[in-house]
Formats: sequence, structure tokens, C-alpha cells
Amino acid sequence: MWTIGLLILISFLMGIAAWLFFIWSVKSGQYDDIEGPKYRMLEDDDEGSPKNREK
Repeated sequence: MWTIGLLILISFLMGIAAWLFFIWSVKSGQYDDIEGPKYRMLEDDDEGSPKNREK
């Protein structure tokens, strides 16, 4: 019976840890710009490309 209590405690602590991680990610701005990265990957970046550098 003590194993069920231990598993409940572990799952409760993991739930709290996941919730705290989510709160941290929201406060640090991880979800501010959801649409930007999919458009940023389509932008042409010729300056830093190794194929376009002059030797």
C-alpha cells in the first residue's frame, strides 16, 4: 500500500514541476511570437551563406 502512496506523491511532484516550468516559460516570453519563426525561415539570408561568400 505504501507504493501507491509513493507513486501518488511522485506524480503530484512531477505535476507541480511541469506547472512551474510552464509558468517560467510564459514569463520568460517563450510564447510571445508564435507565428514569427515559420516566416523567418523563409527569409533569404545571402550574406551569411557559405555558398555566396567570395573567396
